[in-house]
Amino acid sequence: MKQAKVLTEAELKRVLAVVAASRHAARNRIALMLSHYAGLRVGEIAHLKIGDIVQEDGAITNQLYLNPSYTKCAHSRTVFINAKLHKELANYAFGLSSLCTRLSAPSAPFIQSQKDGHFTANSLCQLFGQIYAQAGIPGATSHSGRRGFITKLAHAGVSSKVIMELAGHNQLTTTQRYIDVNDSMKASAVELV
Repeated sequence: MKQAKVLTEAELKRVLAVVAASRHAARNRIALMLSHYAGLRVGEIAHLKIGDIVQEDGAITNQLYLNPSYTKCAHSRTVFINAKLHKELANYAFGLSSLCTRLSAPSAPFIQSQKDGHFTANSLCQLFGQIYAQAGIPGATSHSGRRGFITKLAHAGVSSKVIMELAGHNQLTTTQRYIDVNDSMKASAVELV
């Protein structure tokens, strides 16, 4: 089975430009950011509630606790929010009047579908596919952000055990399958010798 394409920085910028010019731009941007900057699966993104992201005092959390019911293998995990994603979450949470009115309802969906409910993993997967197709990125799927997240960490020298924990994998071999390698990376690697 062919793996989802890992986007280059230029391709991600192109995707975000397409999103910015489309309907539901803020919602679609934050869904993509959660995939690319936190490595979340679409099912995990779809299950997020306002209370998972926005604390009682209105601040955005620095660590996202994923309830076992959100995850693929029904194991809870903590997702650490980097500064870039934290800023994106704050912009989304406090930039949308409809979300601001829902902040008093912590069990409401953080990313709301057109029918005012939670997305399903399948519907969010289809949305990602449509966005990538509109941006003209063949091979990109709802898993592209997750693969990119894991690949960037691996190529930055982050310990494979840390990456495995951040990805929520139980086996290191699973994490290794996510790491993308291209000719440019290989050429740079041999120059280190």
